[in-house]
Amino acid sequence: MLREWGRIGCIGFGGPPAHIALLRKLCVDQRGWLDSTEFEDAIAACNLLPGPASTELAIFCAWRVRGRLGALVGGAAFIVPGLIVILALSVLFLAGTPPPWVRGIGAGADAAVAAVAVQAGWLLLVPSWRRAAGSRRLRWIAYLLAGAAAAPLIGPWLVFVLLGCGLTELAIRRKPLPRPARAVAAWPLLAVRAIRTAGPAAAAKTAAQTAAVAVGGGGLLAVAWVAFKVGALSFGGGFVIIPLMQADAVGHHWMTSDQFLNGVALGQITPGPVVLTVATVGYAAAGLGGGLLAALVAFTPSFAFILIGGKYFGALRGNRHAQAFLDGAGPAAIGAILGSAVTLARALTEPWQYAVLAGAAVLMLAVRRGVVLTLLGAGAVGLIVALVGGPLPG
Repeated sequence: MLREWGRIGCIGFGGPPAHIALLRKLCVDQRGWLDSTEFEDAIAACNLLPGPASTELAIFCAWRVRGRLGALVGGAAFIVPGLIVILALSVLFLAGTPPPWVRGIGAGADAAVAAVAVQAGWLLLVPSWRRAAGSRRLRWIAYLLAGAAAAPLIGPWLVFVLLGCGLTELAIRRKPLPRPARAVAAWPLLAVRAIRTAGPAAAAKTAAQTAAVAVGGGGLLAVAWVAFKVGALSFGGGFVIIPLMQADAVGHHWMTSDQFLNGVALGQITPGPVVLTVATVGYAAAGLGGGLLAALVAFTPSFAFILIGGKYFGALRGNRHAQAFLDGAGPAAIGAILGSAVTLARALTEPWQYAVLAGAAVLMLAVRRGVVLTLLGAGAVGLIVALVGGPLPG
């Protein structure tokens, strides 16, 4: 198990689709540890849970094969190779005075990140829209817009919008609605109305003040809170972590906007879970110890979900309450991913970066090239700009 799950952790470039394909080939096609129906049920159940779905699937498959010890060994083997790589790259790219060629590669890859976010949101948006039917589509649009507005305006507290939309949909489907449920159902609309009334600046200021109180001014507690949001309160796939982390990482002055873009790009081009980006944020905040703490906190909920609830996965897929919650939280998460693309694009500072962004959008959305290839190509453009003495972000 250490060998097989470690191999997937080392070669799993490309995010969840690649991880799912590799796990299916190993556990269903080659070894026959799970049948195809159980594997599909596991995918559906993991998508109903918060946190990194492909990581939870890897842990579940290991648990199914060798119990709790297998889940711990297999899950660690899946996560640790990418963690080592991303921490090593963080040392290089987040150095106080990295050489120009490193800055060029980072600036080029940074420019393509917004296009990666758009592609991630689009791939989720189309099937989610098709699943919605009838009157649910109006609510789906409302949830999508709530998430899209919350990502740039109240980034650190986006989790409450996701939870509010999920609880709203759950309350609407349980009739008659009790008074507390009616209040919950109105929550996303009230939040959006408050943001619209107060204005983006006031909303951002309020969120920042609340964040400062909640995390005690920064430090390891703040790192742990960011990682906890990523691991236990995020719905909709790996890219939801961007708006969850960005406001904290930049607002606490752990990273500049350019460095945060570097971290997102590193999370995409390294093997293993995309959520490992949180280790880069932790490293920027508190060095190697902060990076390890962030990874530990972010992935602990995934292990807990499987070790405690793995035996209920078969029932979870058909649970109408869980599905109703995801039908509300899912569109909001997709909106948050698309909203984060706006913030990521605004962080670019050099004209040539916008040209790289346009090229990356064409490659990914029109030509349908992969994320890793696109980011490597964008990084190569940035390297050329640096070598010829072109302008680089400060």
